[in-house]
Amino acid sequence: MILLVRHGQTEFNRERRLQGRMDSPLTELGLRQAEAVGELLAGMIRPEDGWMLASSPLGRARDTATVIGARLGLTVMLDDRLIEVSWGSREGRLRSELEADYPDTFGRTGWAFDAPESEALETVEARVASWLEDLPPEPWRRVIAVSHGVSGRVLRGLYADLSPAETRRQDAPQDAVFRLQNGQIDRFNCPPLD
Repeated sequence: MILLVRHGQTEFNRERRLQGRMDSPLTELGLRQAEAVGELLAGMIRPEDGWMLASSPLGRARDTATVIGARLGLTVMLDDRLIEVSWGSREGRLRSELEADYPDTFGRTGWAFDAPESEALETVEARVASWLEDLPPEPWRRVIAVSHGVSGRVLRGLYADLSPAETRRQDAPQDAVFRLQNGQIDRFNCPPLD
């Protein structure tokens, strides 16, 4: 079983900036989201059953994983293959600017794989697939993974054998857990935060 989590809200998320490999700190809401996900996970697993906590090395994912790990008593293991997509020269820009400047690409899908210096979708799929392949087989697999909006969607898309269009259409909440088990994906939402 894989329990997949997206990092909590960041300053860039709040400002609607494209992050990619750039980083910005978690907001207060982002920290509360990480705590809520930790509580949700505490009701779903028993850490003593041999769970591993893997995270992207980017600060926002690492900080979210640290909060979750503190709640569950698990040590965070960083893995570069869970890192977010690199959007090259478009990183740090407001989404509204990108939609205006590139209406035929970014504005249509919200994804920018054709940006100068950006990471190709095939590269993202290959590194995420490599991470999946290195996991123990089910039913012995017990992994919590903290990733990102796009790389997390790619991971779910590969797991469920979705088309690229179906992969893009998936949502990427920061207050939910996706359980990937026996070829199925189930979503568990945290209680609403005030």
